[in-house]
Amino acid sequence: MTRPHQTRLWRASIAAAAAITVTVGAVAASPETKKAEPGPKLSLIAASTSVTLDSWKDNPGVYLDLGTYLTAENGPLELKVTRKSYKDPVVAEQILKEGNRTRTKTLPAGLVKDFSGLPGFVQVTVKDTAGRTVLDKAESFCPNNASGRVRPDAPARSAYPQSCPTNPFTLGSVWGVENGWAANTYAGYYSAPVALAPGNYTAKVSVTKRYRDLFGMEDKPQTIKLTVRERGEEGGVGVTSAAGHGARAGGHGAHGAGHSGHGAQPAPAPAAPTSGAGPSYNIGHGPYAPAPPALPWALKKAGAGLRSAVVGDGVGRTDGSRRAPAAQPNAKRPTGRATVPDVPMPDLRSLPAYGITISDGGADVPGKDYLAFSANVWNAGPAQLVVDGFRAPGKELMDAYQYFYAPDGKQVGYTPTGTMEWDPRPGHEHWHFTDFASYRLLKADQKETVRSGKEAFCLANTDAVDYTVKNANWHPGSTDLSTACGQENSISVREVLDVGSGDTYTQDLPGQSFDITGLANGTYYIQVLANPEKRLKETDLTNNSALRKVVLGGKPGARTVTVPPHDLVDAN
Repeated sequence: MTRPHQTRLWRASIAAAAAITVTVGAVAASPETKKAEPGPKLSLIAASTSVTLDSWKDNPGVYLDLGTYLTAENGPLELKVTRKSYKDPVVAEQILKEGNRTRTKTLPAGLVKDFSGLPGFVQVTVKDTAGRTVLDKAESFCPNNASGRVRPDAPARSAYPQSCPTNPFTLGSVWGVENGWAANTYAGYYSAPVALAPGNYTAKVSVTKRYRDLFGMEDKPQTIKLTVRERGEEGGVGVTSAAGHGARAGGHGAHGAGHSGHGAQPAPAPAAPTSGAGPSYNIGHGPYAPAPPALPWALKKAGAGLRSAVVGDGVGRTDGSRRAPAAQPNAKRPTGRATVPDVPMPDLRSLPAYGITISDGGADVPGKDYLAFSANVWNAGPAQLVVDGFRAPGKELMDAYQYFYAPDGKQVGYTPTGTMEWDPRPGHEHWHFTDFASYRLLKADQKETVRSGKEAFCLANTDAVDYTVKNANWHPGSTDLSTACGQENSISVREVLDVGSGDTYTQDLPGQSFDITGLANGTYYIQVLANPEKRLKETDLTNNSALRKVVLGGKPGARTVTVPPHDLVDAN
């Protein structure tokens, strides 16, 4: 698809060795602190004693990134978060590594309810110059947030994934703060902005008691002097007294950082929650611009005044965006006899449909009612799905080939597997592997199909569905949808679905809906079926289907849909 160009985000083009520079001083243990079990020493630190944040006149709201981080010393903080099925609750375990020995500690039942992070991890209190509390709120913490090293002898790269998955049908995740690294405690643009009047404040950030007790942390809040600036459309700045102004929780609004000498403009707001794309760092295919990455505060400071900026990771830092370029196809199409060797294969599975809504045809197709939905097909492994497309000059289709690899990574076989086609529709605009998935609307008996459609996919690793499966790649490529599936003038393209990752197509896209005009009210099932023609070679072909129950109601032009919970997952 063509992704809208992102401008003026909090990102910086800086030296690869840039890192968060902080001083972690020795402090006496608080009387409240319990004796910590063997494991990492976790601390809350602040990158600076003062920060300046912006609010916009035409779209007020402050993203409260105060530059606080959680550090891990004497070993990484590692958490494995899983559920056996959608009928089972989410379980979080801390992985403790002591020399050659590894043990687990299960977190209290019910503490972690989904895969988006540790709820209520920090408490943020903001007071005005008169000492009045204008904001007091708890914030969740994703250990996979933007991060950087706090000492030069720390590992050059973090072993852990970026971002915490928010797909409602996620099955497993790994969270971690690398040894000698620090992760931003703020959720970035995925935390709702707050209303703070321009002026000066004092903010206090502290780890809540239940997590201090759980991880053996000291009670050491961080205090930060906060200045809120108000900017207008032309980048004007004004600061007034904060005394007498209250605070309220804000909705999703636009916010951005200006560049020195240039008119400041707010960055795009996060994708609408109903798009299936947000809140998530790794947005699925859709027409919405992704929310900006939660860059480390120190990197944003280092990048101030730069006219151009580059998102990406470097030695000693991550930016939290989970953006990675596409893989490159082989130099030429395969030759010799096609073979399917006895080596590990991918295992394609479908997630139940979600983001289910009713829409009409608008001005283009008046009088129509549509049932729209988001769909995801993921790879449970233990091997990557790798498909190359090659186009002969002047041909409209590419010939597609699936490749097979030995455990050591050497290519040992290939087979023809259909075609790739250029999809010019808005929101797509890239090369699709044909017959990758099909969608069907089934009657209540789950047998008779009343509506159906096929959707070719641009394969990209948009969602971390289960990073606990064998051979899961915590750092997949082909996550950047602007490059993952080629351009209209491409003569070859490689599309990869990595182990543990899935590809989401949101309900805003052409092909992601059923025409329900004239369809009787009642119970139906949306079926998402991966590899419907069985052209792709897999480990298992019996687990490619997923069903989601829906109940249609209303009348023509005003149809309704009720989406019952899918076992314990209550998300439409």
